Amino acid sequence: MSTEINKQIELEIAHVLFIDIVGYSKLSINQQRAVVDELTEVVRGSDQFQKAEAAERLIKIPTGDGMALVFYTSPEAPAQCAVEISRILKEHPRLQLRMGVHSGPVSGVIDVTGRANLAGAGLNMAQRVMDCGDAGHILVSKRVADDLGEYEHWRPLLHDLGSCEVKHGVRVSVVNLYADQVGNAKLPRKLETVQKRRTRLRWAGMAAVLLALAAIVASIAMFSRNRVRSTLAAPEKSIAVLPFENLSRDPDNAYFADGIQDEILTRLSKIADLKVISRTSTEHYKSAPENLSEIARQLGVANILEGRVQKSGDAVRVNVQLIKAANESQLWADTFDRKLYDIFSVESEVARAIADHLRANLSGREEQVIAAKPTDNPEAYDAYLRGLAYSLKTASSSANSLGAQKYLREAVRLDPKFALSWALLSIVDARGYLTLTLQPTVALREEARQAAETALTLQPNLGEAVLAKGSYHYSCLKDYYTAVRYFEQARQLLPNSSRIPELLAYVARRRGQWDRSESYFNEAEQLDPRNVSLLGQHAQSYIALRRFPEALQKLDHVLDITPDDLDTLVEKAAIAQAEGDLPRAAALLAPLHPNADDSIALETQVYQAILERRPAQIIPRLKEILAKPDPALGYVTGELRFWLGWAQEIAGDHAAAQESWRQARSELEPYIKEQPENYGLIGDLALTNSGLGDKAAALSLAERAMAVIPIEKDAIDGCIAIEILARVTAQVGERDRAIAALQKLLSIPSSGPLASSMPLTPALLRLDPMFDPLRNDPRFQKLIASIAPKK
Repeated sequence: MSTEINKQIELEIAHVLFIDIVGYSKLSINQQRAVVDELTEVVRGSDQFQKAEAAERLIKIPTGDGMALVFYTSPEAPAQCAVEISRILKEHPRLQLRMGVHSGPVSGVIDVTGRANLAGAGLNMAQRVMDCGDAGHILVSKRVADDLGEYEHWRPLLHDLGSCEVKHGVRVSVVNLYADQVGNAKLPRKLETVQKRRTRLRWAGMAAVLLALAAIVASIAMFSRNRVRSTLAAPEKSIAVLPFENLSRDPDNAYFADGIQDEILTRLSKIADLKVISRTSTEHYKSAPENLSEIARQLGVANILEGRVQKSGDAVRVNVQLIKAANESQLWADTFDRKLYDIFSVESEVARAIADHLRANLSGREEQVIAAKPTDNPEAYDAYLRGLAYSLKTASSSANSLGAQKYLREAVRLDPKFALSWALLSIVDARGYLTLTLQPTVALREEARQAAETALTLQPNLGEAVLAKGSYHYSCLKDYYTAVRYFEQARQLLPNSSRIPELLAYVARRRGQWDRSESYFNEAEQLDPRNVSLLGQHAQSYIALRRFPEALQKLDHVLDITPDDLDTLVEKAAIAQAEGDLPRAAALLAPLHPNADDSIALETQVYQAILERRPAQIIPRLKEILAKPDPALGYVTGELRFWLGWAQEIAGDHAAAQESWRQARSELEPYIKEQPENYGLIGDLALTNSGLGDKAAALSLAERAMAVIPIEKDAIDGCIAIEILARVTAQVGERDRAIAALQKLLSIPSSGPLASSMPLTPALLRLDPMFDPLRNDPRFQKLIASIAPKK
């Protein structure tokens, strides 16, 4: 990047060091010039400055009494530059500086002088952080501190100061970066004032607490009578869009009503001044329910939009009404009759009318976004809506992923310039690649990349295109740093999207940043409080941490929204298995009758029979399913064959088990060539070869899985490879390696390779037959000693 700021710079994440000369305004003009020259000399003496400048990854912005350095290298760069400047300042005693560091979005602008410049929240926040400090301070934002905290050498330098009030009453969380010869260890004056005020208020606060307790006791009865009113009022500029009713005679047109609803919601969600609840939280309600005020309370909104759609040939009628939830009064209603090619004008007009009635402030860019026409081809748009409908379905299944992929490919074939459809195609491909609902081939990964890049080339400021590029880096490449950069960029374009904090929660989880992941999950749930997939993933985090009671609370919340949900019931059963409560697990699994395409549920039932050491009843069911394998399941058929072999082995039919495992190996091996990084497939083959007694092949495959997904790169799935190694080495007689792997797994949050991906627990070690070869080892006995059997 040239040091001459290019006015075409699009919105992107940069790493900013803001530098201010303390006492500058008190100097004479000559002195001011001298200290600015001295500052320039000091800054140019920094190795980090020189490296970034040489690589053309640095922009320098003079600010009169200092400067801003905008790095496009790494989050460490501005912090390291500040440290180097602080050391150089020892030789320049008259130059008093304070410095602030933040990572955030910046973009190119033309300033009032007509020259290219930079602006954005990244610069603003760096300055606000700096403003909290005094001479000598290097202050960093909480976000930067979290990034630096990932590196062990930074941790001793970071000292949390809490929050500091800056311009317009905004509060920012700041961290002081200092060591013996770097920075300023003293508490900034702004924060000293806050601490003194807190000390003065402490005794008054204690008295107030006592008075408040009395008031609380007196008001309990009143609260119980008025509990709905006493909840925090929903923001006036908040809205939920309920499912649109399909009035078409053809029920197959339901996809069209779903698509119109989602497109209106998407346009509204791009208005930053509105709070818009995500579709995944509203899809479980009826189109025109009677209890609107209760629904609004559950979703935390003040307004509800209802709609009806009727499609006949290329003629479309859309009825909408905006309702104030508190008294269920109609704020606005209208009917739109359009031809299919003009349906975009309806979506834009509805979004514009709602924004007007809720008195939302729209920026110029937002005006353009909600009026945008994504394609001029009505057939392409119809295919897009069909693909969108599949992508919005709750269940993450191969059928839904394939359906979405099919129609989105058709949409971009009909209109190669349809950026929104390219973006969604990339997102569907990337998600299928990660979740294995699509076969994770090199070709699929390449399509995800090309689709994202095509969308971005067509519309560089399309939020969905930026999100698609981040999803590709996250799901397909596990390049988390780049993924976060794109997600943060997309957040500026999609301010109401719950998907972005959700994805940031996933990235933080895979980086082992559990507290940060929890924070992102909570943020996403604020925007999408009844999204069962989001709640389920939040439960998965608690499961990985072995915080099973909290996981069960989340899963019970899912069941409140979608009673009898198969995947959630299976997850609860798997938790019972992990806690050693096999009777409770059996009670949850017994009523379920999953097919091969519900492989997780089916494998959890098989695992239950194996843990009970009574697999006789499940073996005929597996044979029945495998007698007519579904080619669409890919390598899952071979995986189920492995489970059949394991069940037969536990049942005492060694010959049948060997035959099943030989067949499983022949079914699994052909997939390795086109799916070389599928660690689940590699693990299945490792365990299958272990069962067949091929020690060399089993160990080689287990080690290959660890190379594909090292725990240093992925704190969640990296544990899967370690557990595969533990199971293989236990089976082939390498006790030391098996015990070491188990000790590692039990000491960290983890996920497992079997069935519901449950982490290993002492209870599972006690029950699982695969660890029988270790039972007489004192080290293994110590691992399971803390758990007593549940009866």
